[in-house]
Amino acid sequence: MSDVTITDVGAIRPIGYVESPWQSTSTVPLGGVAAVIHIKPEYQPALQGISEHSHLWILSWFGQVDRSVLRLPSKLNPDLAERGVFGLRSAARPNPIALTLVKLEKVENGRLYVCDLDAVDGTPVLDMKPYFEADMVFSPKTPYLPPRKYKTRKALLHKRALAHHGEQCLGLELAVKMALLVEKHFGQLQSPELKLMVDGDACLADVLQGVTRARLTKPNRFFYRNNDQCTTVQWIKAGEGLSITVRPDIDLNAATQLPEEELFIVKEFSLNET
Repeated sequence: MSDVTITDVGAIRPIGYVESPWQSTSTVPLGGVAAVIHIKPEYQPALQGISEHSHLWILSWFGQVDRSVLRLPSKLNPDLAERGVFGLRSAARPNPIALTLVKLEKVENGRLYVCDLDAVDGTPVLDMKPYFEADMVFSPKTPYLPPRKYKTRKALLHKRALAHHGEQCLGLELAVKMALLVEKHFGQLQSPELKLMVDGDACLADVLQGVTRARLTKPNRFFYRNNDQCTTVQWIKAGEGLSITVRPDIDLNAATQLPEEELFIVKEFSLNET
């Protein structure tokens, strides 16, 4: 098949542009920022009904990146082996079309106020599409590409937890800290071999199910029993276990500020012990 060029399919006409406080792709914070998408007047009729959606897919053109790069290590962890750009979410690629899921805060006079957009000021917006429930894959298969820095891992995990649970609370903060501890011990939280049995707080259980993507069946990785008196989670993989109990009298401030060792009582065990 011969190559298809822009002239073959018609010119790409940006529908608007991004207003952002950031000028360089190298400085945009991880996970994006609050920004405004200005829609050109001739395309504003296409916004009819857009405010009924909470999230949008934004397709934009990252013109600052190197289009000749085909392989590179993960931006979040340069220690990992190189991968092809089609297997990464890197901005550098042959055609630097960015796909970003944003939260829509409000629509006003042809301007969309969004959160979590990773585009710099002036970035052309090519198109947008609403996020639908059918877009969600609860337990996707993905490679394990953990960020090198603890702070980055925590920020990404916290963002995932908040997106799943919907609000910040004591259970969420404890679940994030616990998940970071377990990831250090067992590796990928989404591993089909990693099981967790939660005996305790419903909010913590909900967040842990969200960040581990553990299902009740096929495979059966997640087990839960409500307990208002004490919270203990048993994590098991390949016959080895980790029992993590939340220390008594931990409040939201403590859960946010204290390190894992001051929040939990941790015990290792083996299913092969006699």
